[in-house]
Amino acid sequence: MATTSATLSPVTLAAATVTSPRRRTSVNVNYISGLNAFGGLKAHNNVVSLGLPVCTEQSFAKVVSSLRAPSKEKGGGALSTTCNAVDEIFRIAAIMNGLVLVGVAVGCLILTCMLVELGDRTLPAAAWSPSFFGKDQLIHRKLGALADEYGPAYLIRLGIHRTLVVSGWEVIKECFTTNDKVFPTRPRTLAAKLMGYDHALMGSAPYGPYWRHTRKIATVELLSNRRLELLKHVREAEINYLLKELYEESVKSGGVAVVQMREKFSDLAMNVIVKMMTGKRYGGPDGRNDEESKRCQKALNEFFYLAGLFTVSDAAPALGWIDVLTGTISKFKRTAKELDYVLGSWVNEHRERRLAGDTKGDKDFIDVMLSILDDGKTSAKEADITIKATCQSLLLGGNDTTVLTLTWALSSLLNNRHALKKAQDELETQVGRDRQVEESDMKNLPYLHAIVKEALRLYPAAPLSAPREAMEDCTVAGFHVPAGTRLLVNLWKMMRDPSVWEKPSEFVPERFLNEHAKFDVRGQDFEFTPFGTGRRMCPGVTFALQILHLTLARLIHGFELGTVSDKPVDMTESPALTLAKATPLEVTVTPRLSSNLYAC
Repeated sequence: MATTSATLSPVTLAAATVTSPRRRTSVNVNYISGLNAFGGLKAHNNVVSLGLPVCTEQSFAKVVSSLRAPSKEKGGGALSTTCNAVDEIFRIAAIMNGLVLVGVAVGCLILTCMLVELGDRTLPAAAWSPSFFGKDQLIHRKLGALADEYGPAYLIRLGIHRTLVVSGWEVIKECFTTNDKVFPTRPRTLAAKLMGYDHALMGSAPYGPYWRHTRKIATVELLSNRRLELLKHVREAEINYLLKELYEESVKSGGVAVVQMREKFSDLAMNVIVKMMTGKRYGGPDGRNDEESKRCQKALNEFFYLAGLFTVSDAAPALGWIDVLTGTISKFKRTAKELDYVLGSWVNEHRERRLAGDTKGDKDFIDVMLSILDDGKTSAKEADITIKATCQSLLLGGNDTTVLTLTWALSSLLNNRHALKKAQDELETQVGRDRQVEESDMKNLPYLHAIVKEALRLYPAAPLSAPREAMEDCTVAGFHVPAGTRLLVNLWKMMRDPSVWEKPSEFVPERFLNEHAKFDVRGQDFEFTPFGTGRRMCPGVTFALQILHLTLARLIHGFELGTVSDKPVDMTESPALTLAKATPLEVTVTPRLSSNLYAC
């Protein structure tokens, strides 16, 4: 039985079941219980009543029956059926007075409007949206709980915006195959406007020529297989720096060091991405201004935090002034200014070098973008914004995904020592202890791949996909979805579906060696899409996997890993746009290879 919802006003809703005269199917309609102020509609146990004397309600029941009966006239629908009930309405009016008459009239009018709308526009069963975006709210879990109640596709209202939330892989597949051309664009948000160069970031830009152009540049000039192979030395050098630092800290501490691993992973990811874009390391040994590096990292963290907050402007634009009073807009602008300072310094440095004729050596990503945009058609200001926005997109997409996935993977291994031991045994067999792990070894390490996949399944860096917006009317899961409806995919919920995954909440890498061995992360297996799918899928999947596999392999191979006092790792999640650990990951590291293997 199909269910649907019609939401007319942001007030408390009560459900009642009626029959659409045009569809002849039972549908779930949300009535405005605020009508009870007029002595109007009430709902109890899915039965609508008027709060009137029995004789009056019996009379009105005839109206409802008339409304529910299909018209016998050719072409008759909800409107013609309603007209047939006018005489009955006036008969009822004769025995009513004052507010009772108003209540019934308004009730009938709204019921008629709902039935007319339902004749053409069936929507998934709606859930009234609570304040999902408050402080300390794990939105993906709240939406997951609603999916348990309403099913894999349901409708909520986020302020004035109708939002379709999907968490079933079959529905997701329909959205991004049959309807992929319907959902390629992003809705406009205050965060993307103020912190993303007015929607110029790849992740938030509307679908169109600009988005296609910048994505193509990033994909071909930085994230293609050819380019990643040329930049292989960058990844390996930065991972070597990480191992060297861990080894030196262990030696200074008498053989065992206690390390905050998120900070180490953050430095690694930042330096790899920045070196690929600018040609230079950004922080740490032999790097540039370490204070500037920390400033940039802090601004990135602030971006993710602020982008995940509820803003009144997005929910109800007419009340946007509230964001001024609460300081939200000033926070957005301050973070944008910090990021622009860093990104602008990179672009200015490259421009000055080009003007000085210093173009020797390999071109980095910013060099390539300057060459492409220096076509005489793009102003310097527009080119600078495009370059800064693209670099910011790559930082946001590559940094947090790498850091969070490595943190969750290592945390899971420390809480499942048998899996850690199994991974080390695999490395002992395939690599031994006489050399470091190389990228060429990855094809011989299936259990390591399974560990990374399981970490991505349980803890996707983006538990909710960035929202999309329907560009035209379409049908999803048998329901009519009008243009302008926003789409939110709950990846976290989908990848814990018990109908697909046995023991879905447990860390079991072996599942990717057995029943799910063929599952890949590149968006074609819709039960497992940690990087998204469709036209807006993350373009940096190959880059992310290269970093994740090699870093985790060298870490497991090079050190005995443990926790302070052998306590289990706290796996509490932090409320944010991305899925971060709420507490730092403190790890004890003890070198297990010959000292010469840790030298850069």
